[in-house]
Amino acid sequence: MRVLVAIILMFISTAALADSTGERRPGDRTPTASDVINGLYAFSRFQQGLLESTDLKGNAEVKNLAALRAEEAAKRDKVLKDIQQALGAEPRVGKTTASASLGEPDNSEGPAYVRTFYAAQIPEYESTIALLEHYLKAPDNAALAAFARDQLPVLRSQVKDAERTMADK
Repeated sequence: MRVLVAIILMFISTAALADSTGERRPGDRTPTASDVINGLYAFSRFQQGLLESTDLKGNAEVKNLAALRAEEAAKRDKVLKDIQQALGAEPRVGKTTASASLGEPDNSEGPAYVRTFYAAQIPEYESTIALLEHYLKAPDNAALAAFARDQLPVLRSQVKDAERTMADK
């Protein structure tokens, strides 16, 4: 029993020491071009997933917006593919949060559903904007940096529109 307690205490003290030494966490490092490309692809999958989710629902407002965002995502992905090929980077396929719950089909109308639709998007936008801003502090690819600078105002505008619409509903 003492050995078990000693091992647990050793683990706790080692973990505390690691935190107190100022180690950088993975989220603190400047993202690479590959990280940004993967993050943007994940954001595109999220937007396309929203379109698939709204196809199951009946609200025309969110269907139209989801279709527009999915189209924008496809265009963004096309440009990213060219940058990715120039880098020789392979995208990592990760889980996407596109399956965000937008409510049941019988709740697919009205302000509550619209608020839920926009609320699902806001954290994804904010995460993508933060990734691009962090990357632009020390970019490692000129083409991707230019692309990120072009995308930031668009994404910021879209998240503000989503926040406004959500507040209005």
